[in-house]
Amino acid sequence: MAAKDVVGYRAGLHRWSILLAFCTLLLVVAGGMVTSRDAGLSVPDWPLSYGQLMPPMEGGILYEHGHRMIATTVGMLTIISMIWLLKAEKRRWLRILGVVALVAVIVQGVLGGLTVIYLLPWWISSAHASMAQLFFSTTVAMAIFTSDWWLLGPQIIEENQKYRIRALSLAAPICVLGQLFLGAAARHKAIGSIYHICGSPIVTGVVLWVALRILLHYANNRELRTASVVLTCITFCQVFLGIAAYMTRIAYADAVQPMPLMVTFTVLHVAVGALTLAASVTLAILVRRNVTAAPLEFREAGRVAVV
Repeated sequence: MAAKDVVGYRAGLHRWSILLAFCTLLLVVAGGMVTSRDAGLSVPDWPLSYGQLMPPMEGGILYEHGHRMIATTVGMLTIISMIWLLKAEKRRWLRILGVVALVAVIVQGVLGGLTVIYLLPWWISSAHASMAQLFFSTTVAMAIFTSDWWLLGPQIIEENQKYRIRALSLAAPICVLGQLFLGAAARHKAIGSIYHICGSPIVTGVVLWVALRILLHYANNRELRTASVVLTCITFCQVFLGIAAYMTRIAYADAVQPMPLMVTFTVLHVAVGALTLAASVTLAILVRRNVTAAPLEFREAGRVAVV
């Protein structure tokens, strides 16, 4: 079936949602550049920059004010997305998600302003970074929900009571989000990097547990199989980038200013971290969409058998 023949599909809205997700990823990258370049507080006031809408784009101001400009763009795109959804979308829950996205981006902007006003307190800065990751996952979800293949409906399969996945799939995004918060706290020097490093094998293990369970026991569902492979590949890429970021940070520990190689690996690590969370959220969404819980009598029978 051609995409144009899918009932309720709006190609323009879907493409706009993809654009919003892409720009949000750029915003995450820009935020990573500000931290990695030690450009925080290069602009000491907010919401203006040195009392201007457009200060001289030089030094740390380039990164800090550039980050604000991208954030403003994302905010405007989100407003348009919400209006578009409210006017054109029939699914009430998706219209609500559009409103939630706008509220989230406003909260994100306020948190960014508070980091400047209160001189980079670690807990506000870490919340600001984590909220950016969550908002990116929200925009990815919106792009998925407006796609033609989503509207075609799920490929329903029943949950294997011996290898359950509905509840387990939620563990991956929760663990990834916790790991991202530890990384943000480490970047803002609230805690040592050791906590983030120690959390890495735990989070990787949970992600692999979820992905392998799907690939071994639910691989006949194409959506779940594809999402599991993508999440696994992104996770391995993230682990190697984390190692590279840590090694370059050690190698240039005595450098007077952040070195380009260290900045590159750190920013890539932040960006792929956002992709990891989005991929884990997507997988959890697809599991809830495609895998139905077994009837109560079968679940109770399974418990008895286990006991």
